[in-house]
Amino acid sequence: MTDALKRLSDEGVAIWLDDLSRKRITSGNLAELIDDSHVVGVTTNPSIFQKAISSGDGYDEQLIDLAARRLTVDEALRMITTADVRDAADILRPVYDATDGQDGRVSIEVDPRLAHNTAATVAEAKQLAWLVDRPNTLIKIPATKAGLPAIAETTGLGISVNVTLIFSLERYRAVMDAYLTGLETAKKAGLDLSEIHSVASFFVSRVDTEIDKRLDALGTDEAKAMRGKAAVANARLAYQAYEEVFSSDRWADLEKAGANKQRPLWASTGVKDPAYKDTLYVVDLVAPGTVNTMPEATLDAVADHGEITGDAVRGTYKQAQADIDALAGLGISYDDVVQVLEDEGVEKFEAAWNDLVASTQAELERRTPKEA
Repeated sequence: MTDALKRLSDEGVAIWLDDLSRKRITSGNLAELIDDSHVVGVTTNPSIFQKAISSGDGYDEQLIDLAARRLTVDEALRMITTADVRDAADILRPVYDATDGQDGRVSIEVDPRLAHNTAATVAEAKQLAWLVDRPNTLIKIPATKAGLPAIAETTGLGISVNVTLIFSLERYRAVMDAYLTGLETAKKAGLDLSEIHSVASFFVSRVDTEIDKRLDALGTDEAKAMRGKAAVANARLAYQAYEEVFSSDRWADLEKAGANKQRPLWASTGVKDPAYKDTLYVVDLVAPGTVNTMPEATLDAVADHGEITGDAVRGTYKQAQADIDALAGLGISYDDVVQVLEDEGVEKFEAAWNDLVASTQAELERRTPKEA
């Protein structure tokens, strides 16, 4: 069952699980995935925590204690989520040690309501790093315009960052620039650059979802022929940008000082359209030095019938560019698509966080001791 996952790992793709819950931790399931399915990292987001905590599995005792202390819902949420991340980080610690800190990572996101506030994002990142207190944590910061200086500042403080919600090639280049700027700041401060790691989460499936919708509205044969091509093309061009930036003279100076590359991470790799193969955003994006964070259903699909045939990215840049250029010829604005996706991405995470706040508040109130 895991031969395909082993081949994927052997090709230089780090397999991370895009899910976390207390039940997954306490049942031993996460440890099993590490041992049997080549999982070497975990990512979380507000939607994942909303689903986990709302299910109620394993959180009752902590909710009772938090209610007794009469913490605010925001304080309680951070106690709950950081506990899960801390425990997952401990389970992944052997992977972290074996890979010199490259993998064995668990990501936790800053409050999405701060996505457009640079100073608050930095403050939250510092607080989360302190609360989790594990070297194998990544703090997730969205790649909004306000997020870019926050990425640079947080990296400059020596905090490892997972940059999330990247959709456009232009913004991805800005993210890499922010990371290098942060490393340069850290270097001037005398920090050990080898201790700072980062990934850049480039979202995949949502690109096809939005562009396919516009192609379907056109309804022409030419438009139909373009369905399901844009997301992979966009990600492949992102890898081309990654290769360019991390072969530059600017990078060479940092690498000499011990810095680590910011790896591209393919996010949102669960296939939304049943017309496409369920392993599409894994097998078509195999490239060395990448991370693919998968929902468990996608992980299982790759294990069961994924066809890993080697590097699927390098050597495809010309065709990838042609596929993206073809959208403009059909009247579809790439810039508009990626802006819509970024705006919707922030809104979805905010909505999930607000749902999480509301449900957690209700659970706390239900357990709050009655006044004598």
